[in-house]
Amino acid sequence: MKSISCVRALTLLSTLLGVLVFACTSVAQTPPPSPATSLPSESPAQFTPVTTSFDYIRRDVMIPMRDGVKLHTVILVPKGAKNEPILLTRTPYDATDLTTHEHSSHLGPSLHGYDNVLEVILEGGYIRVVQDVRGKYGSEGDYVMNRPLRGPLNPTSVDHATDTYDTIDWLVKNIPESNGKVGILGISYDGFLPLMALINPHPALKVSVPMNPMVDGWMGDDWFHYGAFRELNLHYIYEQDATRKNDELWWTSNYDDYDMYLQAGSAGELGRRRGLEQVGFWQKLLAHPAYDSFWQQQAMDKILAGQPLKVPTMLVDSFWDQEDIYGAMAVYKAIKPKDTNNDMVFLVMGPWHHGQEIRDGSSLGAVKFDSDTGLYFRREILAPFLAHYLKDGAPESNVAPVTAFETGTNTWRRLPAWPAGCVSGCTVKPTPLYLNPGLQLSFTAPAAGGAPFEEYVSDPAKPVPFSGRPSHPVGFAGNVPWREWLVDDQRGVSGRPDVISFVSDTLTAPMKISGQPVANLIASTSGTDSDWVVKLIDLYPDEVGAQQEMGGYQLMVAADIFRGRYRESFETPKALASDKPLLYRFALPTANHVFPPGHRIMVQIQSTWFPLYDRNPQTFVPNIFWAKPNDFRKATQRIYHAPGQATFIELPLVSAP
Repeated sequence: MKSISCVRALTLLSTLLGVLVFACTSVAQTPPPSPATSLPSESPAQFTPVTTSFDYIRRDVMIPMRDGVKLHTVILVPKGAKNEPILLTRTPYDATDLTTHEHSSHLGPSLHGYDNVLEVILEGGYIRVVQDVRGKYGSEGDYVMNRPLRGPLNPTSVDHATDTYDTIDWLVKNIPESNGKVGILGISYDGFLPLMALINPHPALKVSVPMNPMVDGWMGDDWFHYGAFRELNLHYIYEQDATRKNDELWWTSNYDDYDMYLQAGSAGELGRRRGLEQVGFWQKLLAHPAYDSFWQQQAMDKILAGQPLKVPTMLVDSFWDQEDIYGAMAVYKAIKPKDTNNDMVFLVMGPWHHGQEIRDGSSLGAVKFDSDTGLYFRREILAPFLAHYLKDGAPESNVAPVTAFETGTNTWRRLPAWPAGCVSGCTVKPTPLYLNPGLQLSFTAPAAGGAPFEEYVSDPAKPVPFSGRPSHPVGFAGNVPWREWLVDDQRGVSGRPDVISFVSDTLTAPMKISGQPVANLIASTSGTDSDWVVKLIDLYPDEVGAQQEMGGYQLMVAADIFRGRYRESFETPKALASDKPLLYRFALPTANHVFPPGHRIMVQIQSTWFPLYDRNPQTFVPNIFWAKPNDFRKATQRIYHAPGQATFIELPLVSAP
């Protein structure tokens, strides 16, 4: 049996080998197939999404302007909409990205980005329109940063006012679902554009809501503050102005921006190293470091002061706006005097960073507000305000002329005007808070016989950081510190020898300020130029039971920087007389704050705020953008507090009725 099995096995193996040989021979003799030019593409030449299940209709259109240029515009219409108003935002930040759905068939998830006011749009049933400004993303034409009005700075026939007019005219004629009423709103650059819309407005424009708008880039918004250049914006200028789609990205050579800017020396030199002089707006900044006609003729508060009031406007301001803290209040002061019936110009002030009014507003950094202040603004103020002017048959909005959050007590106040401490009976009186010998703050002027000044040495080689290090670019992923730095605990710098602090006695009763504190600084420098930073601070008690981490916290209530060369004239810089006491008077940002009992008031003074602001070389040079390494020198700074030379902060103090 064993031998038979072996024979059978050998026979089977032989047969299998024969089959394999035949198969290999056959394969070898088969000619190869002819090569194909390509495989058929699985992607259609034109894909059409099937969106019948969506609760909105999307339309991408190119709207022609009067000069023939077409602007890319995204229109989102809720399904079943009829006689609904239009909410328009014009933007340089990509209309497609701001309106592109995130794996959802619903309108809400499609409205993402910083201008997403979901409660207002979804619950109000508005038709949402977002448009790329000329020269950006899908729109035709040339891009100009904050394109000025037609005139000396803009010889063309078009500007943002005409583009808004032409856009609205097209929208009301070509969106059959609308009721012919349009509102415009936006934040920051998108907040500047609703201000432009107020110039020769289209009749269909019924309301404008500029939030944290760019208004005057030299006096106190994005580019300068009283002449000190905000060099952290180099990355924004680079990315925003270099290409149509912001696809050239700024880069850093250091994890800590503080080191990168310090190593470069001047802002002009860092720009040169990055090739920034190819960018038109950067060339304009280099050529206009002073407040000349280039800046004056495009300041929106000055422009609107000369325009008639035709469109109800709600200006939205943030107390801790790290980008555009100046603009909203400047426009309010410029146009409110024309509102004789107190029913055209409205003001809202909240405890927010730049744009936080459309986000969670429960806290800012370590500071808590006991409620979601952003949600309150959107639901209780913005929504009824827009509905009143845009929705057919909407009820009265009952929005106060001024709605101001009161920090320190965490209370919303409805006010008849601004500044006003309460509904009626209160007065706001400018009251000097004096710096006194012994680093004391008091409402009593300094007496004779005390030390006449305090002094410190400012070294440009070791500038005071504006926030905790490492300092990251503004656009750095997850850069929460940039949004919150204005509420940083100032103890981080108060121990430095080049930061001087004056402190009041402990308050025994609440003290409220409403308005703009004004610095009246009597100071001297051993150099021929200098910057002065003044910070008004709420100094918390040593221990805070409800929130232990706030014990001893130094919270900036209002702070700003002033470049000394502009002491006599913003238009014409001038060297400072060395070692001579001089007056520097400048307003700090608006506050509506109560210093509670048990707290103290602090004033800090320093001469650098880096790298948010470029360093003053402390030696007068024609243009600080091009200061050389040997121009940067130490200087002895003196702050005077003597009779006849008294430094004080003028507080907008509220007295009870």
